[in-house]
Amino acid sequence: MVEQTMGGPYAEGGAAVPQSSQSAASWPAIIAGAFVAAAVSLILLALGSGLGFASISPWPSKGISGTTFAVTTAIWLILTQWVSAGMGGYLAGRLRTRWIGTHTHEVFFRDTAHGLITWAVASVLVAATVASSIGAAGHAIGAAGHAAVDGASQAGASQAGQEMMMNAASPGVAYDIDRLLRPSAAGTYAQAASDPKPEVARIIANAAVAGSVPDGDRTYLAQLVAARTGMTLEDAQKRVDVFISDVTDAQAKAKAVADAARKAAAQASLYLALSLLIGAFIASVSAALGGRLRDEHP
Repeated sequence: MVEQTMGGPYAEGGAAVPQSSQSAASWPAIIAGAFVAAAVSLILLALGSGLGFASISPWPSKGISGTTFAVTTAIWLILTQWVSAGMGGYLAGRLRTRWIGTHTHEVFFRDTAHGLITWAVASVLVAATVASSIGAAGHAIGAAGHAAVDGASQAGASQAGQEMMMNAASPGVAYDIDRLLRPSAAGTYAQAASDPKPEVARIIANAAVAGSVPDGDRTYLAQLVAARTGMTLEDAQKRVDVFISDVTDAQAKAKAVADAARKAAAQASLYLALSLLIGAFIASVSAALGGRLRDEHP
């Protein structure tokens, strides 16, 4: 096979040099390096997951802190990409065929390109494997959930269950219906209703969406508590205020936890992107090193 030389498509004197019609990519070497890199990545990811689960604990003052866990996770991701991409790129460089009559600059470019392609193929393989594993776990959980729902439906699809489904589907409509049918005296409703908890829950759910409890709902809740407990309206109002304050604090804590989870997910994405960039660089450099050693030992 005759390759293009450093003289270009025409040699000295104007004589045309035959060009190769074959691709410069050594796909067997690339695929071999990619599979090795993917296998090493999976091994290191499994090892890192085991060490991570062993280092954390749900109990207070046990295990490492969240900051330490995030930093060690980032370091492990970078180490995983470093080792796996280095091995895959080096093998791709050593296993490719020797390019005869090719300029050293072109050889260097081809080797680095082989390393980059090897890293890209390995990354796709690892992503597909992880995605299929997550998909299988989600399918199993979904199947179990459907089975539980079917069992509950067969056990008793009563009017109360249908009402709960309606409330879950449209809590705002259920709250509006409660306001429409709300009696003028809460004591009358308290005596007639066996359990006012669903309506109270809907009032709180509406407050969570609106951001505050209307004065009319506060008054109604105080009257309802007074009628159910026998305490004075003033004491019932204080109890309602404490209850609403506790619910508001719980909602604020839940939002804080959700915001912390959002920030952690953003940091994890940035760490993953950084580790992938490092892996691409290491694979390219390792392939160039492996290719140079390959040409030194024909």
